[in-house]
Amino acid sequence: MSLALHIAALASRVGTEIKALVRPDHPGLARAWVSFGYNGSAVVINAAHNVAGVTRLAAGRYRITFATPFADANYCWQAFARSSANTGTARTALARSTSDAKTAAYVEVVCATGNTSLADTTEMNLVVYR
Repeated sequence: MSLALHIAALASRVGTEIKALVRPDHPGLARAWVSFGYNGSAVVINAAHNVAGVTRLAAGRYRITFATPFADANYCWQAFARSSANTGTARTALARSTSDAKTAAYVEVVCATGNTSLADTTEMNLVVYR
């Protein structure tokens, strides 16, 4: 058997093993994600999975509503906010423990500047794992 046939057989075996292990209910797969931004005077969703919508609650404060709610609020979320200008002004995605809600149906996140002022961003990305 040639080296190419051995590599092809190995690749096929690896693919079969991975397919058996990584199923839709695997905890390492994102259950919801969204890429959105605030442009002009509206929230614009660029792409999403299991997200019914994004609502701007105030400057820099957003509620992401899931299309299919989770069983409870015991999920992990991560977010990244992009600066809206090339001036070195950083943006950070975060949640304030007492002000921003996390329920089975939605999560609220904020976008803050380096001095912790809430500010809108043209791109925020959020991923939810459960």
